[in-house]
Amino acid sequence: MRLFTLLVLLLCLPYGVVATNRRSKIASVPFQVVGSYIVVEVSINGSSMLNLILDSGVSSTIITELNADDSVSLNYSGKTNIKGLGTGDGIQALTSYNNTFRTGRMKTMNQTVYVLEQDIFNFSKRVGLKINGILGSDFFESHIVKIDYNKQRITFYENKSFEVPKKYTAIPLIFEGHKMFMNLPVTEADLSTINARMLLDTGAELTAWFRSNGKHSIEIPSRNIRGYIGQGLNGEIKGYMGRIYMINLGGHILYNPVVHFPDSATIMGAIFQSEREGTIGSQILNRFNLIFDQLNKTLYIKPNYNFRKPFSYNIAGIELILQNEYLQIPEVCMIREDSPAERAGIRIGDRILQINEVSAIKTNINVLKKYFEISSRNPLRIIVLREGRTMHFEVKMKSAL
Repeated sequence: MRLFTLLVLLLCLPYGVVATNRRSKIASVPFQVVGSYIVVEVSINGSSMLNLILDSGVSSTIITELNADDSVSLNYSGKTNIKGLGTGDGIQALTSYNNTFRTGRMKTMNQTVYVLEQDIFNFSKRVGLKINGILGSDFFESHIVKIDYNKQRITFYENKSFEVPKKYTAIPLIFEGHKMFMNLPVTEADLSTINARMLLDTGAELTAWFRSNGKHSIEIPSRNIRGYIGQGLNGEIKGYMGRIYMINLGGHILYNPVVHFPDSATIMGAIFQSEREGTIGSQILNRFNLIFDQLNKTLYIKPNYNFRKPFSYNIAGIELILQNEYLQIPEVCMIREDSPAERAGIRIGDRILQINEVSAIKTNINVLKKYFEISSRNPLRIIVLREGRTMHFEVKMKSAL
């Protein structure tokens, strides 16, 4: 009787789908969304768990910061000069080969690790969470990798037995070394469309950036703002930002995205080494659940709960940092020139005590940053501590884009 019941149950199961999923799934690990970064816990050579930002825009893992409670054993073979975006000459890093990574039950071998001699990114201070570095695109090799923003999980699958879930759209990928590129139809204000070759970069905390000169360049919109874009390996990146008409990602239309146009000198190295027109960043990619199939050179995408969120930007023009992890008082580290915050009188070095009715002390720094992105008829009321004095400011929050 028991054998008969078991046979009936097996026959009632959706044969093929269940079996395939069980055979193809290797491991599933959680991640945190910090700002728009994907942060994964990784052990290197049996180390304590390190928090690494998943970054498909770099080839190998880069350790940017190690604290006293981080225990990592690495064998160094020398130094390497790493180059990236920015106007500098790159930065020196210690190089270690043949390392073993473990995240959850997933283990990967023969991984290269670079350790920066100087922490130029200050990730921990900028996001309010201990960040040890960047997990490179090596992470995507050998298996199919699914990034599910809804469940905040990364799942690894075997290549041979994997079946693509329903409602996912396939987009061809182009490879240069370990980096992934795709052709992206971009429509400008005059309704002309350019097929731009773009790097997929889950670690770029922006919507997208484009070159503004060259054969397939995108024109800087007439309504634009000049200022700080981000930090590259070669130094600070400055340029313009503005809204373009639309981006078509696999048939899914994104209207009026805020995109960036770095100064030519800051992207010269990246453009010189490839034929790319720019980069797709995390603020586009996090609007989809993603499946990376490197063997078949395909990216599968499916819109998630972020898809219809409007594209915003830092209207106030304030960049924050947590200089002291114990006090947890955010400090102004940068102000965009001629921004509403600068016109209101806020300065670099001011410590933010309150925004509107919310105390800034020990409030998650990413929550505070959202206040700088909300367009409003009412001014943003900010209380700061400057040289021992408490000062009140009103920042006009009318969008310029």
